[in-house]
Amino acid sequence: MQAYANDIDAAKALKENYDAIRKAIGQVIVGQDDVVSKLLISILCNGHSLLVGVPGLAKTLLVKTVADVMDLSFKRIQFTPDLMPSDITGAEILDEQRQFRFIKGPIFANIILADEINRTPPKTQAALLEAMQERNVTTGGVLYKLPAPFFVLATQNPIEQEGTYPLPEAQLDRFMFQITLDYPSFAEEVTIVRNTTSANNVNLPKVLDGNAILAFQDLVRRVPVPDNVLEYAVGIVHKTRPGSGNAPAITTQYVSYGAGPRASQYLVLGAKCHALLNGKYSPDIEDVQAMVLPVLRHRIIRNYKAEAEGLTQESLIKQLL
Repeated sequence: MQAYANDIDAAKALKENYDAIRKAIGQVIVGQDDVVSKLLISILCNGHSLLVGVPGLAKTLLVKTVADVMDLSFKRIQFTPDLMPSDITGAEILDEQRQFRFIKGPIFANIILADEINRTPPKTQAALLEAMQERNVTTGGVLYKLPAPFFVLATQNPIEQEGTYPLPEAQLDRFMFQITLDYPSFAEEVTIVRNTTSANNVNLPKVLDGNAILAFQDLVRRVPVPDNVLEYAVGIVHKTRPGSGNAPAITTQYVSYGAGPRASQYLVLGAKCHALLNGKYSPDIEDVQAMVLPVLRHRIIRNYKAEAEGLTQESLIKQLL
Protein backbone atom coordinates (compact mmCIF):
# COMPACT_ATOMS: atom_id res chain seq x y z
CA MET A 1 0.00 0.00 0.00
CA GLN A 2 1.43 3.32 -1.08
CA ALA A 3 1.86 5.94 1.65
CA TYR A 4 0.09 9.24 0.98
CA ALA A 5 1.16 12.65 2.20
CA ASN A 6 -2.30 13.45 3.53
CA ASP A 7 -5.93 12.35 3.44
CA ILE A 8 -6.64 14.55 0.41
CA ASP A 9 -4.09 12.62 -1.66
CA ALA A 10 -5.47 9.34 -0.30
CA ALA A 11 -9.01 10.40 -1.27
CA LYS A 12 -7.87 11.17 -4.81
CA ALA A 13 -6.14 7.79 -5.00
CA LEU A 14 -9.32 6.08 -3.78
CA LYS A 15 -11.33 7.75 -6.56
CA GLU A 16 -8.74 6.71 -9.18
CA ASN A 17 -8.66 3.11 -7.95
CA TYR A 18 -12.46 2.99 -7.81
CA ASP A 19 -12.70 4.16 -11.44
CA ALA A 20 -10.09 1.56 -12.45
CA ILE A 21 -12.03 -1.19 -10.66
CA ARG A 22 -15.29 -0.14 -12.33
CA LYS A 23 -13.57 -0.20 -15.74
CA ALA A 24 -12.09 -3.66 -15.10
CA ILE A 25 -15.41 -5.11 -13.90
CA GLY A 26 -17.08 -3.61 -16.97
CA GLN A 27 -15.00 -5.96 -19.13
CA VAL A 28 -16.98 -8.87 -17.68
CA ILE A 29 -20.24 -7.43 -16.30
CA VAL A 30 -22.41 -5.54 -18.80
CA GLY A 31 -24.61 -2.82 -17.30
CA GLN A 32 -25.62 -3.12 -13.61
CA ASP A 33 -23.72 0.13 -12.89
CA ASP A 34 -25.67 0.95 -9.74
CA VAL A 35 -25.28 -2.62 -8.45
CA VAL A 36 -21.50 -2.54 -8.95
CA SER A 37 -21.26 0.89 -7.31
CA LYS A 38 -23.19 -0.18 -4.19
CA LEU A 39 -21.22 -3.41 -3.92
CA LEU A 40 -17.89 -1.56 -3.99
CA ILE A 41 -19.14 1.04 -1.48
CA SER A 42 -20.10 -1.73 0.97
CA ILE A 43 -16.61 -3.26 0.65
CA LEU A 44 -14.92 0.11 1.22
CA CYS A 45 -17.14 0.57 4.30
CA ASN A 46 -16.24 -2.91 5.62
CA GLY A 47 -19.84 -4.04 5.22
CA HIS A 48 -21.57 -7.13 3.84
CA SER A 49 -24.06 -7.09 0.99
CA LEU A 50 -27.08 -9.17 0.02
CA LEU A 51 -27.76 -9.39 -3.72
CA VAL A 52 -31.35 -10.23 -4.59
CA GLY A 53 -32.55 -11.25 -8.02
CA VAL A 54 -33.91 -14.10 -10.08
CA PRO A 55 -31.44 -16.76 -11.30
CA GLY A 56 -29.31 -15.96 -14.32
CA LEU A 57 -28.51 -12.28 -13.66
CA ALA A 58 -24.75 -12.90 -13.13
CA LYS A 59 -24.81 -12.37 -9.34
CA THR A 60 -22.21 -15.10 -8.81
CA LEU A 61 -20.05 -13.90 -11.70
CA LEU A 62 -20.12 -10.34 -10.35
CA VAL A 63 -18.82 -11.36 -6.91
CA LYS A 64 -16.11 -13.58 -8.43
CA THR A 65 -15.02 -10.72 -10.71
CA VAL A 66 -14.80 -8.29 -7.78
CA ALA A 67 -12.59 -10.76 -5.87
CA ASP A 68 -10.31 -11.18 -8.91
CA VAL A 69 -9.90 -7.44 -9.52
CA MET A 70 -9.18 -6.79 -5.82
CA ASP A 71 -6.72 -9.70 -5.62
CA LEU A 72 -8.51 -11.22 -2.60
CA SER A 73 -8.92 -14.86 -1.62
CA PHE A 74 -12.35 -16.10 -2.62
CA LYS A 75 -14.53 -19.02 -1.54
CA ARG A 76 -17.98 -19.92 -2.81
CA ILE A 77 -20.43 -21.73 -0.54
CA GLN A 78 -23.46 -23.19 -2.28
CA PHE A 79 -26.27 -23.14 0.26
CA THR A 80 -28.55 -26.18 0.04
CA PRO A 81 -31.25 -27.64 2.32
CA ASP A 82 -28.84 -30.29 3.67
CA LEU A 83 -25.89 -27.93 4.36
CA MET A 84 -24.64 -28.14 7.97
CA PRO A 85 -23.04 -25.31 10.03
CA SER A 86 -19.74 -27.24 10.17
CA ASP A 87 -19.70 -27.26 6.36
CA ILE A 88 -19.26 -23.49 6.59
CA THR A 89 -17.10 -22.88 9.65
CA GLY A 90 -15.05 -26.09 9.69
CA ALA A 91 -14.87 -29.02 12.11
CA GLU A 92 -12.54 -30.84 14.47
CA ILE A 93 -11.23 -34.20 13.33
CA LEU A 94 -9.23 -36.89 15.07
CA ASP A 95 -5.86 -37.12 13.33
CA GLU A 96 -3.44 -40.07 13.08
CA GLN A 97 -1.88 -39.13 16.44
CA ARG A 98 -5.36 -39.31 17.99
CA GLN A 99 -5.32 -35.54 18.60
CA PHE A 100 -8.21 -33.29 17.73
CA ARG A 101 -7.31 -30.88 14.92
CA PHE A 102 -9.46 -28.09 13.52
CA ILE A 103 -9.94 -28.16 9.77
CA LYS A 104 -10.90 -24.69 8.56
CA GLY A 105 -14.05 -24.40 6.49
CA PRO A 106 -14.60 -22.21 3.44
CA ILE A 107 -15.51 -19.23 5.68
CA PHE A 108 -11.75 -18.57 6.05
CA ALA A 109 -11.27 -16.33 3.01
CA ASN A 110 -11.41 -12.59 2.25
CA ILE A 111 -14.58 -12.72 0.17
CA ILE A 112 -17.24 -15.33 0.84
CA LEU A 113 -19.90 -15.83 -1.79
CA ALA A 114 -22.88 -17.25 0.10
CA ASP A 115 -24.73 -18.45 -2.97
CA GLU A 116 -28.52 -18.77 -2.64
CA ILE A 117 -28.28 -18.18 1.10
CA ASN A 118 -32.04 -18.55 1.55
CA ARG A 119 -32.08 -22.14 0.26
CA THR A 120 -30.72 -23.48 3.56
CA PRO A 121 -32.58 -23.77 6.90
CA PRO A 122 -32.20 -21.08 9.62
CA LYS A 123 -29.82 -23.25 11.72
CA THR A 124 -27.21 -23.16 8.98
CA GLN A 125 -27.90 -19.53 8.08
CA ALA A 126 -27.13 -18.66 11.72
CA ALA A 127 -23.63 -20.14 11.35
CA LEU A 128 -22.71 -16.95 9.51
CA LEU A 129 -23.87 -14.57 12.24
CA GLU A 130 -20.75 -14.62 14.41
CA ALA A 131 -18.47 -14.51 11.38
CA MET A 132 -20.27 -11.52 9.88
CA GLN A 133 -20.42 -9.47 13.07
CA GLU A 134 -17.32 -10.46 15.04
CA ARG A 135 -15.05 -11.52 12.15
CA ASN A 136 -14.18 -14.72 13.98
CA VAL A 137 -15.39 -18.30 14.43
CA THR A 138 -15.68 -20.19 17.73
CA THR A 139 -15.61 -23.97 17.68
CA GLY A 140 -14.78 -26.39 20.48
CA GLY A 141 -14.36 -23.40 22.82
CA VAL A 142 -11.50 -22.01 20.69
CA LEU A 143 -11.73 -18.69 18.85
CA TYR A 144 -10.30 -18.46 15.34
CA LYS A 145 -9.84 -15.06 13.69
CA LEU A 146 -10.96 -14.67 10.11
CA PRO A 147 -8.64 -13.03 7.55
CA ALA A 148 -8.86 -9.28 7.04
CA PRO A 149 -10.48 -7.83 5.07
CA PHE A 150 -13.50 -10.12 5.32
CA PHE A 151 -16.78 -9.75 3.43
CA VAL A 152 -19.85 -11.90 3.02
CA LEU A 153 -21.50 -11.19 -0.32
CA ALA A 154 -24.65 -13.28 -0.36
CA THR A 155 -27.05 -13.94 -3.20
CA GLN A 156 -30.72 -14.61 -2.60
CA ASN A 157 -33.53 -15.69 -4.85
CA PRO A 158 -36.86 -13.90 -4.42
CA ILE A 159 -38.50 -15.51 -1.39
CA GLU A 160 -41.65 -16.29 -3.35
CA GLN A 161 -39.73 -18.98 -5.23
CA GLU A 162 -40.12 -22.63 -4.24
CA GLY A 163 -37.65 -24.10 -1.74
CA THR A 164 -36.58 -20.87 -0.03
CA TYR A 165 -36.37 -19.97 3.66
CA PRO A 166 -36.75 -16.27 4.56
CA LEU A 167 -33.67 -14.90 6.31
CA PRO A 168 -34.34 -13.97 9.97
CA GLU A 169 -34.32 -10.26 10.80
CA ALA A 170 -31.19 -10.63 12.98
CA GLN A 171 -29.27 -11.97 10.01
CA LEU A 172 -30.66 -9.44 7.55
CA ASP A 173 -29.53 -6.63 9.86
CA ARG A 174 -25.92 -7.82 9.54
CA PHE A 175 -25.95 -6.85 5.85
CA MET A 176 -25.06 -3.24 5.17
CA PHE A 177 -26.90 -3.23 1.83
CA GLN A 178 -29.60 -5.20 0.12
CA ILE A 179 -28.90 -4.70 -3.57
CA THR A 180 -31.62 -5.56 -6.06
CA LEU A 181 -30.69 -6.78 -9.54
CA ASP A 182 -33.09 -6.39 -12.43
CA TYR A 183 -33.16 -7.79 -15.94
CA PRO A 184 -30.76 -6.16 -18.43
CA SER A 185 -32.05 -3.86 -21.16
CA PHE A 186 -32.39 -5.19 -24.71
CA ALA A 187 -29.12 -3.58 -25.85
CA GLU A 188 -27.27 -4.87 -22.75
CA GLU A 189 -28.59 -8.39 -23.27
CA VAL A 190 -27.44 -8.35 -26.90
CA THR A 191 -23.93 -7.41 -25.69
CA ILE A 192 -24.02 -10.09 -22.96
CA VAL A 193 -25.00 -12.81 -25.44
CA ARG A 194 -22.36 -11.68 -27.95
CA ASN A 195 -19.62 -11.69 -25.30
CA THR A 196 -20.54 -14.97 -23.65
CA THR A 197 -20.99 -16.99 -26.83
CA SER A 198 -17.62 -16.08 -28.35
CA ALA A 199 -14.13 -17.42 -27.64
CA ASN A 200 -12.79 -14.19 -26.16
CA ASN A 201 -10.98 -14.50 -22.81
CA VAL A 202 -10.71 -11.46 -20.54
CA ASN A 203 -7.55 -10.91 -18.50
CA LEU A 204 -8.57 -8.89 -15.46
CA PRO A 205 -6.01 -6.52 -13.90
CA LYS A 206 -5.31 -6.61 -10.16
CA VAL A 207 -6.23 -3.08 -9.09
CA LEU A 208 -6.15 -3.32 -5.27
CA ASP A 209 -4.99 -5.74 -2.60
CA GLY A 210 -6.08 -6.47 0.97
CA ASN A 211 -3.77 -3.94 2.63
CA ALA A 212 -4.91 -1.14 0.32
CA ILE A 213 -8.57 -1.94 1.04
CA LEU A 214 -7.95 -1.84 4.81
CA ALA A 215 -6.22 1.54 4.44
CA PHE A 216 -9.08 2.96 2.38
CA GLN A 217 -11.60 1.65 4.94
CA ASP A 218 -9.75 3.65 7.60
CA LEU A 219 -9.83 6.69 5.31
CA VAL A 220 -13.61 6.43 4.92
CA ARG A 221 -14.05 6.43 8.70
CA ARG A 222 -11.90 9.57 9.05
CA VAL A 223 -14.16 11.61 6.76
CA PRO A 224 -15.80 14.41 8.81
CA VAL A 225 -19.62 14.63 8.82
CA PRO A 226 -21.53 17.89 9.45
CA ASP A 227 -24.01 17.73 12.33
CA ASN A 228 -26.98 18.50 10.09
CA VAL A 229 -26.13 15.55 7.81
CA LEU A 230 -25.71 13.22 10.79
CA GLU A 231 -29.04 14.33 12.25
CA TYR A 232 -30.73 13.97 8.85
CA ALA A 233 -29.56 10.33 8.58
CA VAL A 234 -30.71 9.47 12.11
CA GLY A 235 -34.00 11.31 11.47
CA ILE A 236 -34.78 9.14 8.44
CA VAL A 237 -34.21 5.97 10.45
CA HIS A 238 -36.41 7.24 13.30
CA LYS A 239 -39.21 7.85 10.79
CA THR A 240 -39.29 4.11 10.04
CA ARG A 241 -40.20 3.21 13.65
CA PRO A 242 -43.95 3.12 14.39
CA GLY A 243 -43.45 3.85 18.11
CA SER A 244 -41.19 6.83 17.50
CA GLY A 245 -42.41 10.35 18.12
CA ASN A 246 -41.09 11.28 14.65
CA ALA A 247 -43.04 8.54 12.86
CA PRO A 248 -45.28 9.92 10.09
CA ALA A 249 -48.76 8.53 9.47
CA ILE A 250 -47.59 6.17 6.71
CA THR A 251 -45.20 4.42 9.13
CA THR A 252 -47.83 4.03 11.84
CA GLN A 253 -50.28 2.71 9.29
CA TYR A 254 -48.13 0.27 7.31
CA VAL A 255 -44.96 -0.67 9.27
CA SER A 256 -44.68 -3.31 12.00
CA TYR A 257 -41.01 -2.80 12.84
CA GLY A 258 -38.56 -0.15 11.71
CA ALA A 259 -34.80 -0.01 11.32
CA GLY A 260 -32.41 -0.10 14.27
CA PRO A 261 -29.32 1.99 15.08
CA ARG A 262 -27.15 -0.09 12.76
CA ALA A 263 -29.08 1.45 9.86
CA SER A 264 -28.09 4.96 11.00
CA GLN A 265 -24.45 3.89 11.22
CA TYR A 266 -24.49 2.39 7.73
CA LEU A 267 -26.28 5.42 6.27
CA VAL A 268 -23.53 7.71 7.53
CA LEU A 269 -20.68 5.37 6.56
CA GLY A 270 -22.13 4.86 3.10
CA ALA A 271 -22.63 8.62 2.67
CA LYS A 272 -18.96 9.22 3.60
CA CYS A 273 -17.77 6.75 0.97
CA HIS A 274 -20.24 8.01 -1.64
CA ALA A 275 -18.94 11.54 -1.10
CA LEU A 276 -15.29 10.49 -1.56
CA LEU A 277 -16.10 8.58 -4.74
CA ASN A 278 -17.79 11.68 -6.13
CA GLY A 279 -14.87 14.00 -5.44
CA LYS A 280 -16.16 15.49 -2.17
CA TYR A 281 -14.33 15.46 1.15
CA SER A 282 -17.43 15.56 3.34
CA PRO A 283 -20.90 14.09 2.76
CA ASP A 284 -24.04 16.14 2.28
CA ILE A 285 -27.73 15.23 2.43
CA GLU A 286 -27.69 14.00 -1.19
CA ASP A 287 -25.04 11.42 -0.26
CA VAL A 288 -27.26 10.14 2.56
CA GLN A 289 -30.27 9.95 0.23
CA ALA A 290 -28.24 7.88 -2.24
CA MET A 291 -27.75 5.26 0.49
CA VAL A 292 -31.29 5.15 1.86
CA LEU A 293 -32.81 2.45 -0.36
CA PRO A 294 -30.06 -0.21 -0.09
CA VAL A 295 -29.66 0.38 3.66
CA LEU A 296 -33.35 0.40 4.62
CA ARG A 297 -35.15 -1.89 2.17
CA HIS A 298 -34.35 -5.05 4.20
CA ARG A 299 -34.80 -3.43 7.62
CA ILE A 300 -38.44 -2.35 7.37
CA ILE A 301 -41.03 -5.01 8.23
CA ARG A 302 -44.40 -4.28 6.64
CA ASN A 303 -47.64 -5.17 8.36
CA TYR A 304 -50.53 -7.13 6.83
CA LYS A 305 -52.27 -3.97 5.67
CA ALA A 306 -49.25 -2.91 3.60
CA GLU A 307 -48.99 -6.37 2.06
CA ALA A 308 -52.72 -6.44 1.29
CA GLU A 309 -52.49 -3.08 -0.45
CA GLY A 310 -49.38 -4.10 -2.39
CA LEU A 311 -47.07 -1.53 -0.81
CA THR A 312 -43.42 -2.53 -1.10
CA GLN A 313 -40.59 -1.49 1.21
CA GLU A 314 -39.21 0.69 -1.57
CA SER A 315 -42.45 2.58 -2.07
CA LEU A 316 -42.70 3.19 1.70
CA ILE A 317 -39.11 4.45 1.86
CA LYS A 318 -39.63 6.80 -1.07
CA GLN A 319 -42.66 8.29 0.65
CA LEU A 320 -40.64 8.76 3.85
CA LEU A 321 -38.08 10.76 1.88
